Amino acid sequence: MHTVWKGAISFGLVHVPVKMFSATEDKDISMKYIHKKCGSPLAYVRRCPTCDVDVEWGEISKGYEYEKGKYVLFEKEELEQLSAQSQKSITILDFVDLEEIDPIYFQKTYYLSPDQAGSNAYQLLLEAMRQSGKIGIAKIAIRSKSSLAAIRVMDGCLAVETIFYPDEIRPISQVPNLPEGAVVNEKELSMAKLLIEQLSTPFQPDKYTDDYRESLLKLIEQKVAGEEISLAPAKPESNVIDLMAALQASIQAVKPVIATDPGPAPKKRTRKAATTKSTEADTDQKAAIVPKPKRRTGSKAANKTIS
Repeated sequence: MHTVWKGAISFGLVHVPVKMFSATEDKDISMKYIHKKCGSPLAYVRRCPTCDVDVEWGEISKGYEYEKGKYVLFEKEELEQLSAQSQKSITILDFVDLEEIDPIYFQKTYYLSPDQAGSNAYQLLLEAMRQSGKIGIAKIAIRSKSSLAAIRVMDGCLAVETIFYPDEIRPISQVPNLPEGAVVNEKELSMAKLLIEQLSTPFQPDKYTDDYRESLLKLIEQKVAGEEISLAPAKPESNVIDLMAALQASIQAVKPVIATDPGPAPKKRTRKAATTKSTEADTDQKAAIVPKPKRRTGSKAANKTIS
């Protein structure tokens, strides 16, 4: 793993030297813009529209537009000095319960490992957090970007989840067309809850795959091999008119299957065979309930003959 950041976790007067590694990787398939005429990739050009020249990196500085077309400029050293102190430490401000943080706050996950002689302090913090069941809320700066972070224990490792500041979360009141005071049909609600119950299962991340990426990789392999490509037409979208019918069809489609081995599938029987078997079964059943004839005795009733 590539080291993303080096510094220390500090809580109180305790410092834990650590290295940071990205816990996730982007597997999106990267593509370039290509000139159709000659097949050459297009280059990203930093060009000044006023001077009409290409600009080298050494001639570029960052600027903030405070008015339309007006900027204040910052040199790289100014920005680095501004964040020099915050980039070296993960300062834990509070310890909270993980359940108190809404998932909307989470951004990206990193792993932390002990650096140099910080193994003992690292293990101490990890074990203390594990036994307390708490996570740490800290401040951190990665690549000049300051953010809040949640430090928690993951399978014997300390992990950092960068999280948004509260003012970076857009209020729900800005979302257009949210229903207000809508009345829900009770029958439809019951069906929807039943559908949710049937679709409920323990979270198993391995069962989810990126179908788009797999299909795109397959298409790339076909094109590289020079195969003729034929794509199936997209299925036409259908608007759901009868919500209750859609719910019923969905429930029928996801009926729970008993997780047992049913054994080999039974052979199909013809109607004639089934009828014969049924008749035989009925005959056997009747024979089973017919009482056995009583043994004749020497009584008068037994010696009577039919004339």
